[in-house]
Amino acid sequence: MSSESELDNAPEEIKLAVDLIFLLESNEVDPKVALKALEIVKSDLLRKVENS
Repeated sequence: MSSESELDNAPEEIKLAVDLIFLLESNEVDPKVALKALEIVKSDLLRKVENS
């Protein structure tokens, strides 16, 4: 089985994580900055989930 077909069959959260990692790496985002930004995103998403 090729890695492409494994990713095609992966859960949506894995596909999104791979896309986000690619985006951060291809834009050469500093990992420390990315982690801080992800904390903000996580807080925002948690707030949205709690309010839905």
